[in-house]
Amino acid sequence: MVRQIETFRGVVYPWFCDFMGHMNTQFYCTLFDGATLHFLAHLAKRSELDARQCGWVDLRQVLEYKHEVRSGELLLIRTRLTKIGNSSLGFLHEMRDTEQEILRATSEHVVALFSLTARKSTPLDDVTRQRATDMMNDQADAH
Repeated sequence: MVRQIETFRGVVYPWFCDFMGHMNTQFYCTLFDGATLHFLAHLAKRSELDARQCGWVDLRQVLEYKHEVRSGELLLIRTRLTKIGNSSLGFLHEMRDTEQEILRATSEHVVALFSLTARKSTPLDDVTRQRATDMMNDQADAH
């Protein structure tokens, strides 16, 4: 089993749902975005990014809806690293309900480290790269 990090836990409120009673697409994006920020903070702390005048830029996101989500459900998102590039990272979020752990949705991402001054991607620093490498190694050991 691949090691995943829990990056979100919460409830689906009624105002998250559309007129058909399903969680609306905008809230899937909101929950996955919060999970992304938590996941990336495991690899590069906000204070470290601020010191380098860097942030993260989204390059790609693919959402797949697997099973209906309705009001009142308790959800969790777990995330695993899938790729380490020169300036980019790939990762996969899995959204599940907490009761039966049914897979509700996935969100696959590619992000790049971004210089806020040069306004372009910048190579991963040694500390971030090492944390990512350690995470990938932990995942390989979990197989």
